[in-house]
Amino acid sequence: MKTATLMLLIPFCLPNGSLVGQGLAPDSWPTYAGDYSQRRYSTLRQIDQTNVRHLTLAWVRRLTAGPDAGEGSWFGPPPGPPAITGGVAEQPVTMPGATSGSPRLSGSILQVNGILYVSSPDNAWAVDALDGHVLWHYWWKSRGGIHIGNRGMAMYGDWLYFETPDDYLVSLDAKTGQERWHKEIADFSQQYFSTTAPVVVGDHVLVGTGDDLDAPGFLQSFDPQTGDLQWKFYTVPMNQGDPGLETWASLDAARHGGAQVWIPGSYDPETQAYIFGTGNPTPAYTARLRAPGDTHTNLYTCSVVAVNVNTGKLAWYFQTSPNDTHDWDATQAPVLFDGMFAGKPRKMTMQASRNGYFFVLDRTTGEHLLTAKYSDAANWAETVNAKGQPVRNAAKDNTVAGSLVSPDNGGATNWHPPSYDPRTGLLYVVLRACSWGWEAASRTSWDRSARPSSRLITRRASSLGNTGSPAEVVPVCSRRRAVCCSPTTDPGAWWPLACGGGGPRCRSGMPGSARSRTLRRPTPWTVGSMCS
Repeated sequence: MKTATLMLLIPFCLPNGSLVGQGLAPDSWPTYAGDYSQRRYSTLRQIDQTNVRHLTLAWVRRLTAGPDAGEGSWFGPPPGPPAITGGVAEQPVTMPGATSGSPRLSGSILQVNGILYVSSPDNAWAVDALDGHVLWHYWWKSRGGIHIGNRGMAMYGDWLYFETPDDYLVSLDAKTGQERWHKEIADFSQQYFSTTAPVVVGDHVLVGTGDDLDAPGFLQSFDPQTGDLQWKFYTVPMNQGDPGLETWASLDAARHGGAQVWIPGSYDPETQAYIFGTGNPTPAYTARLRAPGDTHTNLYTCSVVAVNVNTGKLAWYFQTSPNDTHDWDATQAPVLFDGMFAGKPRKMTMQASRNGYFFVLDRTTGEHLLTAKYSDAANWAETVNAKGQPVRNAAKDNTVAGSLVSPDNGGATNWHPPSYDPRTGLLYVVLRACSWGWEAASRTSWDRSARPSSRLITRRASSLGNTGSPAEVVPVCSRRRAVCCSPTTDPGAWWPLACGGGGPRCRSGMPGSARSRTLRRPTPWTVGSMCS
């Protein structure tokens, strides 16, 4: 493992507002993480530890999904206007939380010019931030798909963009909620489902999607005005001669290799690089068919990847979990910051990855700078190789005798975004302290020829163990807490904070932030009393 001490030089800085060229007020939150750096840090100071106790509830708005929403409230704003209907399904699938009832709000809420823009699967709202009344509600008639959540919308001028579970990119007029256009972004018959928040960079709308089965991952760029496809970058090799093909057992294995892009990335205006993470290889729990040898690392799965935003061409990559067999995506948000490394100023990106390890990279070249374990419970790796990558312990794969592995397949962290405070140099991460026991069952074969017509067979393929048989999983615990570290002074020391859902968000001077109190730096925490 490479070790080093980092000293903070200057906080990472982006143009005031958030998005380059849009001229928005500095109190806006117009994209998934507030700005391109993925720091989730607000510089606003009007509310701090001296006056936060005087805040009180101003209004409550109950949002209802579907065409007959009739939004009501416990007190305050009146019911909202009728829903604006879009979509392609002649007979939309009935889905609680999407066609009726209370939606699951698990994405970032945008705020621009006093308007809140809220999304859930198949639904989008504009809400007045002052009194909570609904300005408009848009509902998409869905063909179906996995309605696990929606990470939020993107904004470009007066236009909004969001994805639907049945794989459409939809553009709305932000003032009226009327649909401008919709474009299909993935093959619904291949069981793709789309949850991520698009990211607008210049004249590019960057879009990812998801799939838990054996389909290839990709990132796409669309024209924000017309919706035309500009470029498409596959995260696995798709043709003979493609880079990375030698890391797969065969071209067929690579083409069905996964590496989905389902969490938004960060953008470096100086290098024009969009930096994002990719998902796990498929089948998820076996290396037998896709990577039987030590050299078969399955690029570019479980990787931090940088592509040129104008061309869609690969700039660099770093793989956090080579030849993954535990479903540990590396889709977690890469956070951008500047600092000193080995006595020299560097432009860096850092990721607390799902596998329980923390990585610092040079964001201009992808050079590995630092690896540190942030989950003390993580026990799956034997060591860290010269490239800074954890080396998988085969004894922690599924075996006939069984094994106890941490983290579980949900990872040491998951979709909950991190937050970085440039004033204190602290990175905050939601940590899941979990283990699971798994063993190989007796079934020994599966039928690739059944793909894609048989969902059952394909799902069985994705759960195969290294022996070729399905893995039976027994979860041991699933507990969550927030932890933080200083990547610039002591990246190996992580200490616990209060629990929270949805990921931390930093604001200078607020209770719960390191700036609001004297923070004692303890030794790295150990598993003890944890929040459920």
